[in-house]
Amino acid sequence: MPRTYRIVTLLVLMSACWLSGCDNDPNTAWTTRDQFVQGVDTVYVPMWNRNRDIFRRELEFRITEAVAKEIQASTPYRISSESRADTMLTGEIVEIPEQVMNFNPDSGNPREKEIIMTIAFRWVDLRTGKELAKEDAIEVTATYIPDFGEDYFQGSEAAFNAAARRVVQSMHAEW
Repeated sequence: MPRTYRIVTLLVLMSACWLSGCDNDPNTAWTTRDQFVQGVDTVYVPMWNRNRDIFRRELEFRITEAVAKEIQASTPYRISSESRADTMLTGEIVEIPEQVMNFNPDSGNPREKEIIMTIAFRWVDLRTGKELAKEDAIEVTATYIPDFGEDYFQGSEAAFNAAARRVVQSMHAEW
């Protein structure tokens, strides 16, 4: 009997906690509403730009691809052409410096390097012209280890994927 009493008490307490967190107003408690913007089905992602002071080639192709793949993987939105899209997501790589984190004391060569990428983007509803989201400076970092055969390509790929995740997180509806 005591064990049944404990289980029932636990279930009642769990139910009370769960129900107290739900509310129709998302500003006062938790919500079960959709986290994405209602009425948006498609997104046009044109080729992103890179700042004119960035001299590495093809970075804009790689960030555009990473953002498009993340949108497809993490949102209900579909990637579309400009003529058929509800919204447009434009962006730019503002800067992408690389710095040495530490050196190999035996050879003097870099042991670990870090890439710090800053991006800016703007998401606009093409039907109304309303700005849905905008960020002027999202900064992400990624590291790679040349001693293990990794190079700038692998390090920057991690930075592109992290930046794409941050962009998609910014595309969520306001709570």
